Amino acid sequence: MSTIDRNRKTLPQATQGTRPSLDKTQQPVGTAANTVKNTVVPNAKVAKQGADAFESAPARQTANLLGGGSKPSDKVHDGQFVGANGQTFPPGTPLSQIPGVTPRNNPNPSKSIIYVNGILTPKESQSSDLQAIADKANAKAIGIHNSTEGVISDLAQCVKDKLDKGRNPAVDTLADAVYSELKAGRDVHLMGYSQGGLITARALFDVERRLRIEDGLSKADTQKLMSKLNVETFGAASTKYPDGPNYVHYVNNRDVVPTLTGLGGSFDPVGFLKDAGKGAVVHRFGDGGLNLAANHNFQGTYMKHRVPFEEARAGRFND
Repeated sequence: MSTIDRNRKTLPQATQGTRPSLDKTQQPVGTAANTVKNTVVPNAKVAKQGADAFESAPARQTANLLGGGSKPSDKVHDGQFVGANGQTFPPGTPLSQIPGVTPRNNPNPSKSIIYVNGILTPKESQSSDLQAIADKANAKAIGIHNSTEGVISDLAQCVKDKLDKGRNPAVDTLADAVYSELKAGRDVHLMGYSQGGLITARALFDVERRLRIEDGLSKADTQKLMSKLNVETFGAASTKYPDGPNYVHYVNNRDVVPTLTGLGGSFDPVGFLKDAGKGAVVHRFGDGGLNLAANHNFQGTYMKHRVPFEEARAGRFND
């Protein structure tokens, strides 16, 4: 086992398969810690407002946000694949065996996308996001579930992800899936929203280290292999991404998550400390008002600004 292993089983060496190829398609710790400190306060109303800033679904009860009323069943899906009709599949399941969510007007899309959700998102809400992705991108969408245990636990996990400390099942599942696909010579298209973007970055750094340490690839060869990855992030909470993949990062200047804990807005005095990945396209826009939840909303805000990947890479946006 290498030093990057987090108690996951070593994958068997992937071999070239016949399944369709997937489409090509750290912020300073103090800031992340302050986000937790400033969000979780005794005043229930303020706590709810802070939680709403990270919310991807309609506002839930304060007790749910604090973890007291969250569904205990969601944790059992942590790190599992999510497919059509909310079906879940264990980590390590070949992607070809997962019936993904398909566009309403196209049951047989040629492209596939793997999506990781943000905090405070139960599996049912992720399924809704998967359908929105499938319809917007005309692709089969497969989820990797980042389970929720309430705002306190979820934000604490974000801090650990920024520090690359502790085990996050969603990180392990994504890193193993990406590594397996790359070793098999297949292209991969990823999407990550909010904490899901942070999970995506952490998994990609794991893949990079695995290729360098376990496979002995040079830096140049590692980046060349990872160029088979197309990555889109939306309101992501990560400040750093490894070189190699083709990136498009969407940042709403009125969204506190990416502007305070991610790549920053159009004006960012500490932008020089951040790294979007070599050759990355960072699309910043201003959408929304005083409603922090709406400004961060995946379907209602970010997906409205998303354009086809190749158009985004060329800088052709609609806003």
